[in-house]
Amino acid sequence: MPNRTELMSALDLLSDMNRQFATSLDIQDTLRFALRLITDHVNAEGGSVFLLEQDGHRLACRACTGPVDILGITLDAGQGIVGRSVACNEGVIVRDVSKDPDFQVVVDQKTGFVTRSILCAPMTVKDEHLGAIELVNKRSTDGLFTEADLLLLQTLAASAAMALVNARMSQALVEQERLRRELELAAAIQRNLLPEVRPAPFPVYGVNLPARTVSGDFYDFFTLDDGRIGFCLGDVSGKGMNAALLMSKTASLFRCLGKTIHEPGRLLGTLNSEISETASHGMFVTMIAGLLNPADGTVRLSNAGHEPPLLVARDGSRSSLAADAPPLGILPDNAALPEIEVALDGGSLYLFSDGVTEGTTAGGRLGRDGFEAIVTEHRSQPVGERIEHVLRLLRANVENNGDKLHDDITILAIDDRHDD
Repeated sequence: MPNRTELMSALDLLSDMNRQFATSLDIQDTLRFALRLITDHVNAEGGSVFLLEQDGHRLACRACTGPVDILGITLDAGQGIVGRSVACNEGVIVRDVSKDPDFQVVVDQKTGFVTRSILCAPMTVKDEHLGAIELVNKRSTDGLFTEADLLLLQTLAASAAMALVNARMSQALVEQERLRRELELAAAIQRNLLPEVRPAPFPVYGVNLPARTVSGDFYDFFTLDDGRIGFCLGDVSGKGMNAALLMSKTASLFRCLGKTIHEPGRLLGTLNSEISETASHGMFVTMIAGLLNPADGTVRLSNAGHEPPLLVARDGSRSSLAADAPPLGILPDNAALPEIEVALDGGSLYLFSDGVTEGTTAGGRLGRDGFEAIVTEHRSQPVGERIEHVLRLLRANVENNGDKLHDDITILAIDDRHDD
């Protein structure tokens, strides 16, 4: 049983450790500092901290003090005396290692150090096994660790385990905040890639509503020197940062190349060649590119595997324009894709991502029929108001149910009112 002086000394040690754990930003430095304090206080020749690696199959030395450096040495989980302490979640006193079958003599053989006795305590928080602190060779007359030494080491190991968990949680929060900031920056860059809304009577109107911080959908339009308007809408496979990066690349290529390549099919063929060279992990892009002549209301259109565009005529009749080619990034080819020419004749052409038709309203899944019905019913209204009717229905269901959008929502409408 430790006397009052020993207890006060132990409490001072625990206080010093906890203060260091609370103020340090480097958990590795803190573990080394704490280990030196523990080793000196217990009067051991050396000490080490072994932590379980992420896979839980190996123990690695992450801090050590004493005459030999074993930093980085690894053991199979459950191997050796330290492994036994972690696996059984209990402290261990080995007063003569030569009589313990779990002692790993290979470490002494590699380092030339002679281990005689070992004291080991697990680092555990609730049911989470983190590792263990191991001390070797008590500096005393008999060279033996005591039960009081073990009790102290178990207390200190518990404190170190809690500090380690807190440090890892803090690091995880810092990493989450870094990722959040990066996603917000990526989202801002994406928004800057989208064209500015042009007031009526400009014939093209688009919206993009990301389901997450960044989007895999995109659209664009711009006016050429001769008055024609190039436009596109695309959807990158997958979600997250990889999709966002491919989206940004494709949108940038379209804006750059579309100023000089005025044939939508040839433009998509060139984009396909570029995307095929760098797209990874089976990613691809479904995309429609077109060219509107506002003077006569005709559109030249090429579709690479995207949702069929919807043509709503002046009288409300509807038709779909099916895709004639596979998505971009699947076949490494720069051949021009097929084109069609459509006369809007006072009607409207709608391009949209599958997030629109797969979205839900109060009445259930919107579907293509639901989308067609809305834009047809409101065809006499300005094009922006028609699109807003769709968005209000989809947003309202999400907000009322506290849900999130299932997928990005992107719509591009091309309106022909030249002869009104």
